[in-house]
Amino acid sequence: MDQDDEIEARAILERIEQLKVEHRDLDQVIVRLAEGGNHDELQMRRLKRRKLLLKDQITLLERRLNPDIPA
Repeated sequence: MDQDDEIEARAILERIEQLKVEHRDLDQVIVRLAEGGNHDELQMRRLKRRKLLLKDQITLLERRLNPDIPA
């Protein structure tokens, strides 16, 4: 792995960590809203959709770091 690859890998890892933090934060917000009982369903759907999008982005970045090698 050359230096450019290492720099790119570090940048990807940093981005993954940022996305994971945002994902956890959204999860906490969703739980609090659900526990409150009095929440906007549209807002809840948007938050859940954003959370799924973040999870997809995390997965894609993780695959860039560790691509599947066909057997």
